[in-house]
Amino acid sequence: MIATTDPRNGNVIKTFEELTDEQLVQRITNADKAFKLWHGTEIANRAVIIKKLASLLIEQKEEIAKLSSLEMGKIYKQAVAEVEKCALACEYYAENAQKQLDPELVQTEAQVSYIRFDPLGIILGVMPWNFPFWQAIRFIAPTVLAGNTVLLKHSSNVPQCALKIEELFLQAGLPRDVYQTLLIGSSKVEMIINDDRIKGVSLTGSELAGSKVAESAGRNLKKQVLELGGSDPFIVLADADVEWAVEQATTGRLQNNGQSCVSAKRFILHESISQAFTEKLIESFKKQIVGDPFDEKSTMGPLVNAQAVIDLELLVADAKLKGAQVLLEGGKFGSEGNFFAPIIISGITKDMLLYGEEAFGPVASIYVVKSSSEAIDLANDTRFGLGAAIFTKDLNKAQEMASHINSGCVFINRFTSSHPHLPFGGVNKSGYGRELSEFGIREFVNVKSVFVR
Repeated sequence: MIATTDPRNGNVIKTFEELTDEQLVQRITNADKAFKLWHGTEIANRAVIIKKLASLLIEQKEEIAKLSSLEMGKIYKQAVAEVEKCALACEYYAENAQKQLDPELVQTEAQVSYIRFDPLGIILGVMPWNFPFWQAIRFIAPTVLAGNTVLLKHSSNVPQCALKIEELFLQAGLPRDVYQTLLIGSSKVEMIINDDRIKGVSLTGSELAGSKVAESAGRNLKKQVLELGGSDPFIVLADADVEWAVEQATTGRLQNNGQSCVSAKRFILHESISQAFTEKLIESFKKQIVGDPFDEKSTMGPLVNAQAVIDLELLVADAKLKGAQVLLEGGKFGSEGNFFAPIIISGITKDMLLYGEEAFGPVASIYVVKSSSEAIDLANDTRFGLGAAIFTKDLNKAQEMASHINSGCVFINRFTSSHPHLPFGGVNKSGYGRELSEFGIREFVNVKSVFVR
């Protein structure tokens, strides 16, 4: 059974029957038949559909946003912004897919030689609940534009969001079965990957989920894109604008209720500004209003489920037990729901779980360093490598530091995020492959060389 559970109170709002194995096989068959027709269509015609999808997203953004707030607790105005970002990505790909996928001429001794970008077939997507529309659409839109068909196993926490995505693509004019939502549990993902008709898989999720999908896909010799966890450093140097850095730190750590792979999690502060920054951050966090995501006064909603609360409590309890100092007390409150007030903690050492694990919620870790080189060393002392941020007035120095930080992106004087024009993904245990930009649309294609004598 797949269910919508309200994170405000734990009540089950709506349930859905999971697809049977027989129904799942039929969905794959339908996707395979659809591919045989879809990959022969002109890219320009595919782009018209994705352009229409962008318009539908804007027209229906209020209705769509309500589903995110209801199913995973996202603040409503942030949910609206997420839908608008989806539209931006669709517009970007509708306008750029043709040139990104056109054959590229290469000078050789041949009469003519070039590189083609041909679709692979059916691509499976396994997507998370925290950005239920953005994570899915930024994968689906370029993948179908490239001529593939897509099956999406969305998180079981957000079934209504998942079904709405399929509805939107159909309304935009995408032929039936080119994209399909699969209401299934995680146990059936391996069965799909094992089917020879599946040609690749893209997963955004936890390190554990990524390793399981990679194992199945690797055994079947299938292309993978994995965007996994992160423990992103947020470096503030001695000459930084502290007021601006605190403002960005607050958004970077607490947006989406602190539940983002690429959010700032480790605040690495130069000793000369550490006290001023920390005091202002505490003041900023205290101003946050954790409440009903539909209440305009709320700046944060509840965490997605009870397990998310437990996971954070365990990390904080372990750190406190081993000597860390809690600078801002927070945590779960209220008699029902998953409401969790922000926590700021310092004095974290390597023997604490919080040092190495991702805190997927509103917990900020403070570290103090004596130099920029020490900041880089600490930033890289993690098994992850998704994003990073550096705050300083010396832009040349920041860009030099960026070249030494092991991450998929580095933002200077701004909190880390994703953008349709820029490739997004990680290194190390944060995964591999890229989404967005021309790199994203070329992940699930056959890069084919053609040589004409």
